[in-house]
Amino acid sequence: MISSRSVDWSDALARARGHSPFLAGLLDRWPDLEALLAAGKGEAAIAHARAAGRDAADVATALRREKQALALALGIGDLAGALPLLTVTGELSDFASRALHASIGEALAHRVPGAANTAMTALALGKHGAGELNYSSDIDPILLYDRVRLPRRERDDPGEAAQIAARRVVQTMSAQTAEGYVFRVDLRLRPASEVSPLAISFDAALTHYESSALAWERAAFIRARSVAGDIEAGQRFLAAIRPFVWRKSLDFGAIAEVGSLVHRIRDDYSGPPHPGPGYDMKKGRGGIREVEFFAQIHQLIHGGRDPSLRASGTRAALDALAAADIVAGEDARVMGEAYDRLRVVEHRLQMVNDRQTHALPAGDALDNVARLDGMADGAALIAELETICNAVSARFDRLVEAHGGARRVTVPAMDLDELADLPAFADAEMIERFASWESGRLKCLRSQVARAAFAAIRPQLLAALASAAEPERALTRWENMLARLPSAINIFHLLEARPALLETLARVLALSPALADALARRGDLLDALIDRSAFDLPGPVDDIVAAMTDDALDYEAALDKVRRVVGDMRFALGVQLLDHAHDPLDVAAALSRVAEAAIRVCSALAAREFAAAHGRLGDGKLVVLGLGRLGGGVLTHASDLDLVYLFTGDFEAESDGRRPLGATTYFNRLAQRVTAALTVPTAEGALFEVDTRLRPSGTQGLLAVSVASFARYHAESAWTWEHMALMRARVLDGPAQARADVRAVIEGVAHAPRDPARLREDVLVMRAEMATHKPGKGPLDVKLSRGGLVDLEFLVHFLQLRHAACIEPDLRRAVRCLVDAGHLPPAVADAHDLLTRVLVTLRLVSADAKMPPPAARAVLADNARVADWDALIAALDKARASVAEAWSTTFDETLEISA
Repeated sequence: MISSRSVDWSDALARARGHSPFLAGLLDRWPDLEALLAAGKGEAAIAHARAAGRDAADVATALRREKQALALALGIGDLAGALPLLTVTGELSDFASRALHASIGEALAHRVPGAANTAMTALALGKHGAGELNYSSDIDPILLYDRVRLPRRERDDPGEAAQIAARRVVQTMSAQTAEGYVFRVDLRLRPASEVSPLAISFDAALTHYESSALAWERAAFIRARSVAGDIEAGQRFLAAIRPFVWRKSLDFGAIAEVGSLVHRIRDDYSGPPHPGPGYDMKKGRGGIREVEFFAQIHQLIHGGRDPSLRASGTRAALDALAAADIVAGEDARVMGEAYDRLRVVEHRLQMVNDRQTHALPAGDALDNVARLDGMADGAALIAELETICNAVSARFDRLVEAHGGARRVTVPAMDLDELADLPAFADAEMIERFASWESGRLKCLRSQVARAAFAAIRPQLLAALASAAEPERALTRWENMLARLPSAINIFHLLEARPALLETLARVLALSPALADALARRGDLLDALIDRSAFDLPGPVDDIVAAMTDDALDYEAALDKVRRVVGDMRFALGVQLLDHAHDPLDVAAALSRVAEAAIRVCSALAAREFAAAHGRLGDGKLVVLGLGRLGGGVLTHASDLDLVYLFTGDFEAESDGRRPLGATTYFNRLAQRVTAALTVPTAEGALFEVDTRLRPSGTQGLLAVSVASFARYHAESAWTWEHMALMRARVLDGPAQARADVRAVIEGVAHAPRDPARLREDVLVMRAEMATHKPGKGPLDVKLSRGGLVDLEFLVHFLQLRHAACIEPDLRRAVRCLVDAGHLPPAVADAHDLLTRVLVTLRLVSADAKMPPPAARAVLADNARVADWDALIAALDKARASVAEAWSTTFDETLEISA
C-alpha cells in the first residue's frame, strides 16, 4: 500500500497545516493520528482511522468519525507521496461501500428489529463504481429491493417499506450533524428519477433497462458494481442487464447515441476553455471528464464483442483498450498519465476546505492550492495544466471528429413537401413562419446543434400539432414556449427518444394555457411524464412530504426542491385531467394533498431557519389551519391557500436563542416566514398565493394568535360569516393536542346556541352583498353564479350551524351527511359533484370562465361525465336549479338563475 518512492511526512504535515484549513482542523481533532503520521506509520494510521468509529453510540456517528479520520490519514499520505492515486481513491470508495452497507443494515433493522441485511442492494455508479472516489465526491447509488424477501412489518406494503428504508439510508449518510456528514447521496441516476420512488424493485428496474433506458444510462452502467446490502442479488441483477450495457452489435441508432454522448460533453460546458481561474478541472476542455469519456465511448462501441474491455476503472479501461489495439498505446499512456495528474490536482482543490469544487480559483487562493501540492505558485500549476489539457483535448478532438464533428452537423431545410400531408399547416405562409423559428428569431434555435436536434423531431412534432384539437392554438403556444426557453435541446432530445410524448405535448398546448405557461417556464416538466406512474395520483401527505424533503440541503435549496416537486405534481395532475385519467374530484383532492405537504415542509424549514437566530419556545409550536377549499381538501389549479396561524404554549414565555423574542412576537414573525416560504419566488419560481384574511379580526388582527385567544374570539366576538368559514377549517400542521383543541373550538362554535332567525338574516345579507360586489361572469361561472357553488356553500354552512350537525370540513361529505339527515334533497349532492368537476376542469382550460374553444368543451363534458357540450349545459342548468330549489326551501327566498 505504501509507496517505495521518496516520501516526506513532515513536509506533508507542514503543507496541510499551512494550506488546508480542513486538514489542519482534523489534525487538531485527531492528535493520535497526527503522531502516527509524523512517525511515518502510514499503514498504521489508516488502520487506526478505520477503527475510529468503533466506540460510537450509533451507526451514523461511527461512520462520520471514520470518514474524518480516514480523510486525514489518506490526505497526509497523499501529500507525503506515500499513497498512489489509486490507493487513495480505492480506500475512499471501499469506505463508501462499507458505509452504504452499514446504513442499509441499520435502516432495515430500525424498522424490523433483528432483520438481516438482505433483499436491498446498493449499486455504485460513477466514480464510486469505478473505485475512483475523490475526497469530496457525492455518491450515486441505485437502491434496488426484492419485493418478496424485503424485511418489513406485517402490515407494510413492500414498496412502502423500501421507501422508508431508503429515506433512512440517505438520512444516515447525508445529514449534516455536529460530527459532519458521511457522503452526499444523489439518487437521480435511478430509472425515471423524476417520478420514481427512491428505491426500485428489481423487477421494475429490469423492465426499464430492457425497454426504455437512454444512451447515458448505458454509459453509466459501464462502471456499475454491487457494493452494499444484498451484494449477491445486485450481482445477479447486473448480470441480467449485461446485454443492455454491452451490445454485441451496434445498430445505426446506437451509433448515433454514441455520437450524441460525445458531442454533449463539449456542448454542455460554457466555462473558460483553457486552464486558469474559473476553469473546471472536471468539465473543462481537456479535463477529467474528457479522459473518462474517451475510455467509455470506446468501451461502449467495442465492449459488447470483447469482454476484456469491460473494466470499470478509467486507467484499467485505457490499458485494456491499448492491449486490444483499439487505441494507440501512446494515446492510452498520455491519457492515463494526464488522468492521474488531473485527479491529483482535483484532490488538492477539495482538500483545502472539504468542498466539492472542480474550478481553479484566482490569485492567492490559486497559489495556496499550488503550494499545498508542493509547487512554487499558481503560475507553475497553470503552466503544467495547459500542457496536460492540450494533450487530452487533442485526442478528444479526434474522437469528436470520428463521430460527426460539430462542423459537419447538417440541418435539413424545411420545404412544402414536409407539410403536404398536414392540411392545417400546408401553405407558403406557414412555411415562412416555421422558417423564422430557425433563422434567429428564437434564441433556443440559434445554435447549429439545437437546430439539428429540432430537425430530428420536426416532422413528427408538426404532425402532432396539426392533429391537435386546436392546431393554431397549439402552434402559437409552442412558439411562445420556445420563445421563453433559453435552451430547448434537452426537450428536443427527450421528444426524439420518447415520441409518444408528442401527442401529450400537443394536447397540453391546445387545451390548457396554464399548463402551456408552466412548460414555458420549465421545459423539464415533460420529463415527469416518461414513466407510467406519472398518471398515478400522488399518495398520502406523508409520502409527498418525504418526496419534498432533503435534510442535506440548505434553506434556499430546500425551498427550490419544494417548488420543483409541487410543479412536477401539479403538471402531471393537469395532464391527468386533460386525459380523463381520474375523476376531477380525486385530482382536486390530490392537489390539496400536494399543497398540504408543501405547507408542512415549508413550515418546518422556516421554523428551523428562524430557530437558528431566535431559538425555540419550550413546547410552544406554530399551528397552521387551512380554510376554504384547502380546509375542505379540494383545490383547483388556480386556488390560493386560505391560512390561519395559531400557536400553543405559554404566551408570556421568551425564546432561548441568541436574539430572544416574546411568544406573540416570535410566532407572528415565524408566521411571516412561513408565508414567505410559501409565496416568495425563488430560482424555481413562485409556489402559491396565500390569503390570511380569515384570521381573527381579519387584516386588523395579529397574523398569529394563541389557540386560547382563537377560542375566546370565536366564543365572544366573531361574526356569523367567520363561524361559517370555520366549518371548513382543518389543522394542516401542528401537534396532536393542538389539533384536538382546534377541533374542540369548531365543535363549540357549531353547538353554540343561536337564534335561527338572526342566523338566517345574517346569511342572506352576506350572500346578497357578495352577489352585488362579485357577480357571476356568465353561465360557466359555476362558483359565483346564482345556484352555483357559493350558494351551495352558504346553504351547507347555514344548516351546519342551524342544526349543529354534519360538522365536516369536506364539503362533499357534509352535503351527503345533510342529505342523510333530511336537511337537503339528494339532488343537491349530485349538483355539488357536477359543479365541482366542472370548476376543477374549467380552472385548467379556461381560468376566466369564458366560453372555451370546442376542444376544451369536449374535455369539460367528458370530465363532467356527460355525453357532449349540450348535455353539459343542460346538466349545469339542472344542478343550479337543484341548488336554487333547496335555497328556496331553506330560506323561503327565490334565487334568480340566469341562463
